[in-house]
Amino acid sequence: MFKTNISEKSGRTLYCPTLNLWIPLDPANSDYQKVLDDIIEQGADCFEGDIPTELQTAADTKLFNQQLESYTTATARLAQYVLSVGRDEVTGEVVVGTRPALDENDEAVLDSEGQPTYEDVVETVVTVSAIAPLDATVEQTTYDDEGVATTATVENPLITADVAERAEAQAVVDATPQSVIDTYNGE
Repeated sequence: MFKTNISEKSGRTLYCPTLNLWIPLDPANSDYQKVLDDIIEQGADCFEGDIPTELQTAADTKLFNQQLESYTTATARLAQYVLSVGRDEVTGEVVVGTRPALDENDEAVLDSEGQPTYEDVVETVVTVSAIAPLDATVEQTTYDDEGVATTATVENPLITADVAERAEAQAVVDATPQSVIDTYNGE
C-alpha cells in the first residue's frame, strides 16, 4: 500500500510502509515504475486514500503504451503466413531501364520539338517467394533405455507451435481497447 507525502526537504514522494521505502516521483526510478504497475494491476486498492491524478495519468499512459506494443506485436505475428497453408508467390513489375518509344511501324515517336521520346522498360519479378505448406505430420523416432528405436507419426510440432502462437496473438488483438487500435491505425 502506498501513501503520498509532501515534505519541504524531499518534495513530493510516495511512501510504502510495507517496505519502509520512500519513492521519488521520477519516471526513471524503478520503484516508481513498480508503483505504476501496481496501480495498473490493483487500482485504488494499492493506495491509502485516492491515487494522485498525476500517478493515475502516468499509470494509464504506461498501460496504453504496453497495450499498443502488444497489439503491434500480435498483428505482426498474425500477418505472417500460416505454416500449414504455405504462401503463394507474389510478383510485381519494376522499371529496369528506358528505351526509345516506337509507334506501330517501329519508328521513333518524336515529341513536339522533334526529339525522340522514351518509355520505361518493365519486367515482372518475384517480390515474395512461394513457400510450400508444411506436412501435417512428421515421423518421430524415440529410443528406449536399451537403444531400441520406435518410430511414430505425430502432428508436426512446428504447425502445433504456429497454431498456438496465432491463438495467443489473436487473444491479444481481441482484448485490445478500441482507443489503442485507433492509435495503431493512425486515427
